[in-house]
Amino acid sequence: MVIMDTTISISQLKRNPSKAIILSDDYPLAVKNRSEIKAYLIGKQLYENIIEHLEDYIDKKAVKETDFKAGRDFEELAKELNV
Repeated sequence: MVIMDTTISISQLKRNPSKAIILSDDYPLAVKNRSEIKAYLIGKQLYENIIEHLEDYIDKKAVKETDFKAGRDFEELAKELNV
């Protein structure tokens, strides 16, 4: 596995935005201006993976926090969560 530099300057980003997008596909790419990080660039697939993990976490947390002894039906909760 090759570890890429995970930072890019704004001027490098302006010169070659396609390369920056490619570099940000697997790992966030920090965008620096005058040696200070101003933003992070993440690729489409990484963004979608993050969202998917967040949705799964929220769904699991909702199931854990539901008191099924109080009569809450699991199927009803699953429909609410779209799972």
